[in-house]
Amino acid sequence: MTQRGFDDGSDEDDVPEWADRIKANVAGEVRRRRKEMRWSAQDLADRCEQLGHPIPRNVIANMESGRRANLPLVDVMVLAAALETYPVCLIFPVGYVEETQELPLQHLVPTWDALRRFTGEEEVPGYDAGLVPDFELHASLVRTALAALEEEEQARFAAKTATSRAEIEEAERQRAKYADQAISAKYRLRYLRRELREDGATLPHLPPALGDVDPPEPNTDTTPEERP
Repeated sequence: MTQRGFDDGSDEDDVPEWADRIKANVAGEVRRRRKEMRWSAQDLADRCEQLGHPIPRNVIANMESGRRANLPLVDVMVLAAALETYPVCLIFPVGYVEETQELPLQHLVPTWDALRRFTGEEEVPGYDAGLVPDFELHASLVRTALAALEEEEQARFAAKTATSRAEIEEAERQRAKYADQAISAKYRLRYLRRELREDGATLPHLPPALGDVDPPEPNTDTTPEERP
């Protein structure tokens, strides 16, 4: 099959359609990964069934041999979980497929570049990443706050067990530094979560140690006269 507008320097009749190329990527990586795990097609089918989405052995065999006409996204997700990898690694097998297509009628590009754009790691001008950057920032701030709280606690313990005034003062300086870092991260988290709430987003989970980040819920059980 040929593809209009596509030219990678090969014979036109040897250029597969975009969908066929993507399916070939997935099929090749499923086969490679399955053999690496020393599984038969039946082993993989059994694992998919255990995950709650059966994919029969003959369907897997047809996919790997290129005889399967379609490849649902849900199958890719379950196959990836069964093979203990990520769906994107089946679609863009970095290191095993040198070049691939991102969309129909496009030139071949390095598979690594295609993967990075697919996951959003490499920004594409004009593309809307939704709330992904906000959630990434949220996760980073949570890690920073938790690390600072842990360091603050260690410094507090060091101050209590110090045997000299100099050690106590140094431990207190460290404790104050980490306390400031925790407060700063919590403040940024509270502001970010307020923005997400205003956007109508479901807020990411906060660990118990950061339970004071969100402002307390207003008490709706009191009457207007009882409220300050």
